[in-house]
Amino acid sequence: MLIVRSRLFDVLFGLWTLLQSPFIPALALLQRPGLTRAAIRFWTGGVLGLSHRILGLRLQEEGIENKHLEAPCIYVCNHQSTWETLAFNQLVPDICIVAKQELRKIPVFGWFLGHAPMILIDRSGGGRAMAAMISDARREVARGRSILIFPEGTRVGVDEQRKFQPGLIALYRKLDLPVVPVVHNAGRFWGKGTKTGGTITVSYFPPIPAGLPAAEVMAQVEALLNTEKARLARTEACPPAP
Repeated sequence: MLIVRSRLFDVLFGLWTLLQSPFIPALALLQRPGLTRAAIRFWTGGVLGLSHRILGLRLQEEGIENKHLEAPCIYVCNHQSTWETLAFNQLVPDICIVAKQELRKIPVFGWFLGHAPMILIDRSGGGRAMAAMISDARREVARGRSILIFPEGTRVGVDEQRKFQPGLIALYRKLDLPVVPVVHNAGRFWGKGTKTGGTITVSYFPPIPAGLPAAEVMAQVEALLNTEKARLARTEACPPAP
């Protein structure tokens, strides 16, 4: 039954995504990023609704007082699945996500990423890619948007750890913004293959102020994320909804 639900969800996810494609010509003509982001929230809200109804997948937030929604900040989050890239559009409206450039090739999804706009980086671009990321981030922060970065650089298993990439240090040094660490356990339920029901926990930690030694901040955030990941990995999964 879990496999049947997972496959049904995948099919409906794909159909729901395709249904968004007729909006692209109008959004491209209007060239209003805010409207594009509203369309993304509509799409991701539908995806999360499907995951709840079909998979029995639920969400609980801890430390919600630390979300820092009143002003831009840098959200630093672990990366385990596609779920968090979708869900953050609901958790923090108008979020600007740092993502790999290859995602732009995905039909429909890639167009919305490029025109939200999100920050799409060439991971083989070295210093030039880093400079472009900083420039794009400054532009979006000036528009009142917070930045979300996955410092592990790729999806990492629930029980695994990966050394952080240098992008976080660059953003912290150049943007002069507080850092809000965020940890979740979505990988327990939303895998590359089968998806299951249960409760995804998203934990927000108190903001780390701007202006501190960047290397120390990076070490602090890396230790915190790994410790919280281990705690959430031990959390018992809830059974899927009937």
